[in-house]
Amino acid sequence: MENIILGIDIGGTGIKGALVDIDKGMLVSERIKIGTPQPAVPAAVTATIKELIDILDWKGKPTGIGFPTLVDKGVCLTANNIDKSWIGINLEQYFTTALETEISILNDADAAGLSEVHYGAGKDQDGLVVLLTIGTGIGSAMIFNQQIIPSVELGSLQWKNGGIAEHYVSNKARKVGELSWKKWGTELGDYLNHVTHLFSPNMIILGGGVSKKLEKFSPYFNIERNIPVVAAKHLNDAGIMGAALNREL
Repeated sequence: MENIILGIDIGGTGIKGALVDIDKGMLVSERIKIGTPQPAVPAAVTATIKELIDILDWKGKPTGIGFPTLVDKGVCLTANNIDKSWIGINLEQYFTTALETEISILNDADAAGLSEVHYGAGKDQDGLVVLLTIGTGIGSAMIFNQQIIPSVELGSLQWKNGGIAEHYVSNKARKVGELSWKKWGTELGDYLNHVTHLFSPNMIILGGGVSKKLEKFSPYFNIERNIPVVAAKHLNDAGIMGAALNREL
């Protein structure tokens, strides 16, 4: 019998969802994407999720959500890419009531990491795997022997001029700065070296839409240790798949 769960990935610009067969590790419905409402306050985000659930005819059925904030025991702790009114809300309780079904919640980058070590580029990889989602900011997940180390924010590592890394090496920074692939790839490579020196991972996985173009910027990396840097297998679907999988773990 199929083990189907709805996975929802809430981002700063879009809310994506699809039905996932978590035994096979694959989407079994169309991926639906609806723009994240602005401001992204609880009532508006919930209404958008309900719209997505209605499209997929999934009301009252098992659902997992990846949320773009630090999440501790189901509670939202930060709000960099979503409205600050979410801070302090117990997301699992809130969504379980609002959506009339039991919900599981985890950080969106953790969801992507969970998916990649179970179904994707990090499958069967022992030791420490670091996943970085390169987008508007830098999301991050650390997985040790298939277990998530939650709430790791590697995009907030101190970087140049007293700033944080994601202000220099995110895809948004590349676009805003109109950086060439060489200049941006070199900067990103320096950041990956920094992560490597701090944590000595066995593998680094790059996710986010720009990971589809890895061959354009990876030649400019200068990774000082022999650590593979690979693209996420499931790219922008990884967050959806990991959110669904988390519902059953």
